[in-house]
Formats: sequence, C-alpha cells, structure tokens
Amino acid sequence: MNKDSILQKDHETVIGKIIYLSEKKGRKGQERGREYFIINKHSNGHRKIVAHCEIDDRPAVMRDITYSLDENWLPQDCFVRISVNDKFVGTGWFNFDDTFAECEVVTSTEGRVSQKIPTDGRLKTFQNHAIACDAWHLRLYDRTKNKGPQNIGEMILSSPDHRGATGPMLFSITATIDFVGEETVTVKAGTFDALHFQFVGTPGLPEEHPPYDVWCTNDGEYLFLKGAVGGYMQTYYELVELSKS
Repeated sequence: MNKDSILQKDHETVIGKIIYLSEKKGRKGQERGREYFIINKHSNGHRKIVAHCEIDDRPAVMRDITYSLDENWLPQDCFVRISVNDKFVGTGWFNFDDTFAECEVVTSTEGRVSQKIPTDGRLKTFQNHAIACDAWHLRLYDRTKNKGPQNIGEMILSSPDHRGATGPMLFSITATIDFVGEETVTVKAGTFDALHFQFVGTPGLPEEHPPYDVWCTNDGEYLFLKGAVGGYMQTYYELVELSKS
C-alpha cells in the first residue's frame, strides 16, 4: 500500500454464497436454504465474517451474525440475531476474554439476560451456526499427530439447537473431529486443493449431532467448500459463488 495515497485498503476481502440442499428421499437436490458471507482479513491478521443465513424448512429460520477473531484465530466477539417463522426470537452480543465468555441478550421468551461463564483459558472456537464458520473449527485438528479422531476441547455455541434457532445464549460443549485426507474438490465456485474432515462426536449437546463431513481449502484459510450431514438431517452444503479482492 502506498502510504502517501489518500486511499487505504490494507485488508483482503472474500465474498461468497453457500446453498443448503436436501438429501432426503423425495427432496434430493431441493434447495432448502442459503447463506451469503463476507470475510475481511486485516493487515494485522485479525479477521471478521458477516453472514446472512436462511433456512426455508418450516419453521423458517433467518440468522445474521458478525464474528471477529484475532491473529491467532481466537474469538473476540460476535453478534447474533435470530428470527423463526418470520418472528423475532432473540438478539445478542458475545464477548470472549482470557478466562471467561459473556453475553448480553434479549429474547422473546426470556427477556433481557446477562450470562458469564468461566472458560478453560482463552476460548479457542465459537459456533455461531453460520455454515461458513463450520470449517474454522477444523484448524484445531493437529495433523502432526497420528491420524485419527481428536477431541478439540471446549467449544461454546450460541444455541444448542441443530439449526441454531434458539437463544442466542452461551452453551458449552466439546467436539471430536477426524481427518479423512487431502483431496481435490470441485464445487460450483471452482476447483480447490482441499482438506476433508468429519465431525464424529459432539458431547454435551441435548441431542447428538449426526456425522458431518466438511471440506475446506488447504491454504491455511479454512474456507468452507462443501459439507454433508447424515442421519436424520440428510442435508448437503456447497459453495456456489466466490470472489476475492
């Protein structure tokens, strides 16, 4: 960047769209939702994602998030707003410190709520239910160790609901991830060198999440490429649009 210029753009921007498709019998290939996201990576390594998520399956869910991380991919703060069936459900601000996580929320059922819970040191990852952020948890898998399932430690959610349709509030769980391997993946947004992982366990959830395969870019950015969930969910996610500047 020319420091003498009146203009300044030291950050990188990624803009994309993910579609949600059903894999269920009689609905295979049917679009059931979508997600639009913008990622900004700043010159100091900090990054922020803004995502708008829509699930069309009744009762329809709409969620907006703004999530910020530091240069080490550690969560800093997040804003989440949710509506279900075109009605307001909740809005909240989450903040993460060296020893705790906290939030200030307003929901349609609980009203104004303040939460603060201790964490095992600085929280390493936060699940706000944007599909684009699902791949960011995968950085916690240590590929220098022997291949096999690894527990990635503490994860806090904005909602324990599989669709992220409740709260938002703090909910602590953990997750176990397996690394399948390196692959070349083609999606509608292009062809990429990819890493293939599988979420194989989520201890702490009220209802166990079905196995969830996720493919992300193999460039250190962990950009979500595609995902497939089995079990009762039978859903598929794919990156269909991507631009960088």
